[in-house]
Amino acid sequence: MKLTVLADNNTYIDMYYLGEPSLSFYIEDGKDRILFDTGYSDVFMKNARKMKIDLSEVNKVVISHGHNDHNGGLKYLLKKYNDFDLISHPSSFEYKEDENGLYIGSPLDIDEIRERSHVKLSRKPKKISDHLIFLGEIEVSQDFEPRYPIGKRIGYKKKEDDYLLDDSAIVYKGKQGLFIITGCSHSGICNIIEYAKKVCGDDRITGVIGGFHLFDVDERLKKTIEYFKENRIRNLYPCHCVSLNAKIELGKKMKINEVGVGLKLEIE
Repeated sequence: MKLTVLADNNTYIDMYYLGEPSLSFYIEDGKDRILFDTGYSDVFMKNARKMKIDLSEVNKVVISHGHNDHNGGLKYLLKKYNDFDLISHPSSFEYKEDENGLYIGSPLDIDEIRERSHVKLSRKPKKISDHLIFLGEIEVSQDFEPRYPIGKRIGYKKKEDDYLLDDSAIVYKGKQGLFIITGCSHSGICNIIEYAKKVCGDDRITGVIGGFHLFDVDERLKKTIEYFKENRIRNLYPCHCVSLNAKIELGKKMKINEVGVGLKLEIE
C-alpha cells in the first residue's frame, strides 16, 4: 500500500503545498485508487495536481465521518469526477451542528451525492480493496474512551446529541500485521484499534496514521500512551486533531513521526 497526505493542518518546510485544518489521504492498493476523506475545501485537489496525482483514477472514496473538515471537499470533487464508489457510515450525511449551533455537516445531502457517485453506506465492516477494510460502526471496548456528544444531529426527524456513531476508520491487512488509518477518532483511537484487531483476527499493529482526537495532557492521554506501549505500536503518525501539547507528551514516552502535506508512506 502507498499512502500520500493530500491535506492536513501541517505543511513541511520547503515543500510548497497548501494546508488547512482538515484531512485527506490518497491511497494505492493493487488496482484500487482510494481517497480517504476530502478535506474542508479543494485544497486536496490543488495539492494532488502539484504532486502529479491523477484523481480521475480514483475508484473509491471513503468518508471517515460526517464533519465538514473531512467531507467538505466532496462538492469540488463531484464537479469534476463521479465514477467512483463512495463508502461511509449511514449517519455520515445527516444534519450536524456544533455546540454553538453552527452547521458542520456535509455540503451535499445524500441524494445529491447519489446522483453523482455509487453510494455504499454500511454500519458493518466492508472490504474495499485487496488489503483494506472499512470498519463501519466502532465498538466501545476501552473504559477510558467512552462516547460523548459533540454538537447535535437530526435523527428520526428530531434534534438530539450527536455521539458520532458514524466515526469510522480503515485498516490495511499487511504481511506483518495491521496498519490503521483514521480520520478524527471521535470513537476513540484505542477503541478503533481494538475493533480492527477483532475484525481482522490479528493482534499485530504495525502503525497508525490520522487524527487521534487528543488535546489535553490528562488521564485519557496517559491511558492511550499505556495502550500504545502495551500493543508495541512503534510507527505512530498523529496529525490533524492532535494538539501540540499532546504530541509533546506522546514524544516524551515514545517515538512519533511528523505528518504534513506531501508525506508518502509505503506499507507492506
